[in-house]
Amino acid sequence: MRFMLDTDSCIALIKRKPAPVLRRLMSLAPGEAGISAVTLAELRYGVAKSAQREKNGLALDEFLLPLEVADFDEPAAVIYGMVRAGLEKAGTPIGPLDTQISAHALSLGATLVSHNTREFRRIPGLTVVDWLA
Repeated sequence: MRFMLDTDSCIALIKRKPAPVLRRLMSLAPGEAGISAVTLAELRYGVAKSAQREKNGLALDEFLLPLEVADFDEPAAVIYGMVRAGLEKAGTPIGPLDTQISAHALSLGATLVSHNTREFRRIPGLTVVDWLA
């Protein structure tokens, strides 16, 4: 996986379908773009609390078709612990799920695709791009 999409990027793609971003995503080879299982959990939570569960669930299922979903594994957990401790020590923590997603991208050597670059740029070694900018 070269690019890992975070939750806000996925939601923007599902809801707005910005043409330049869709073209970028579709230009990638199979397996080059994906999401973390943590992101999938957040997206499924959003569907579960939605007033239009069936419609939004189908939209999510369709969105996921070309994407790899990477399991949050032990190497990601090790990096998560180091990243979270480092951010807390520096007094610049971010949300725990965003910390997990960023640690997962780091463990896979993937570039994180996010519109929330301000938070993610605090994480040493993480490459972040904003396809929505």
